[in-house]
Amino acid sequence: MIALDDTPTTVTALNLPNASAPVYSTVCDTALGPVLLTSDGEHLTGLYLEVSDEITHRLHLSYGVEPTPENDLAIFADTEVQLREYFAGERRRFDLPLATPGTEFQRSVWHALTLIPYGGTAGYGELAEALGRPGAARAVGAANGKNPISIVVPCHRVIGADGSLTGYAWGEAKKRHLLDLEQG
Repeated sequence: MIALDDTPTTVTALNLPNASAPVYSTVCDTALGPVLLTSDGEHLTGLYLEVSDEITHRLHLSYGVEPTPENDLAIFADTEVQLREYFAGERRRFDLPLATPGTEFQRSVWHALTLIPYGGTAGYGELAEALGRPGAARAVGAANGKNPISIVVPCHRVIGADGSLTGYAWGEAKKRHLLDLEQG
């Protein structure tokens, strides 16, 4: 059984945003290349490790609207600063208000991800057991794969039972980069 940290990486609860709320977006440069950030104006609602038409289409399906480019939101500035600090090895926990569309189970998995300590990893089965659902490793994997706020909600810290770098939406190279960064 993994020892989950009792202080989550993020301090704000994962909430369901209003589907009719506006969706704002911006692109920022990181050590992994450009990332797409989304927000409802107050909360970070997405951090995608690529900028593509496919991501924009998925956002449209999720929210029912196209993201509106907006570079001047405070949440985007705060996220960019904290990402810079993270990639410089100066930040181990993110302190950002988050809102995520998802089911209650998905949000419970995403919250559990924030409890995996910086530099640590956990298996899908371990997370399922920590959530009190020992037979739900596949469901945990599916929820992990739908995490909309990469890095901040550290889905990259989940590995296969044998220690392998199993499925990461953004590719094994990016997952390895993040894990190596956290190993110092």
